[in-house]
Amino acid sequence: MKIKYMMVAASIAAVLAMPESVQARPTPKPMPPVKEGGDAKEDAKEGGKERPKIDVAKIKERLKAAFEKRKKHRGDAKKDGHKVKGKGGKHGGAFGKLVRDDEKIKELRESFKAAAKEHHDKVKALHKQLKDASDEDKDGLREQLKGLRADWVEGMKGNREEVRARLKEIREEFKNKRDEVIDANDDGDDDPGE
Repeated sequence: MKIKYMMVAASIAAVLAMPESVQARPTPKPMPPVKEGGDAKEDAKEGGKERPKIDVAKIKERLKAAFEKRKKHRGDAKKDGHKVKGKGGKHGGAFGKLVRDDEKIKELRESFKAAAKEHHDKVKALHKQLKDASDEDKDGLREQLKGLRADWVEGMKGNREEVRARLKEIREEFKNKRDEVIDANDDGDDDPGE
């Protein structure tokens, strides 16, 4: 019984609130007073607030150019995927350039690409064999695929560790040794104020 009364009260409240929300609208902007013998357009021109003429062709042209630009960049973003961009430009700061230009890292990257291509070709060949194989042969091929996958994961881990080790070497090589230089210059005896 209580629920019924609550439902009736809620529906009455909703009905009473509705006309106020329907009628709510901003107050219209008042028109400027019209001088005797003239109209509002003439007065607006004299006051300095003349509306600029709209060139529809120019607007359509600008919108089309903006749409094409957005479409082009959106396509590029889909190709690139998500990439974290660091400070200082397109590919990161100075440290990023040190890493990109390092010979050992370039060599590691190239060897990894070659290994990836070789692995991909092997997997592709096994998948082709798997398609045409009988049920007994499929189990052996699946085991070979699992073994290839495990080898690939181990190879990736090894490559990552080598790259990390080289990055640590680069960091140490270009480490800011400001504190050591300041401590070495400070003998403690000479005060410039004395």
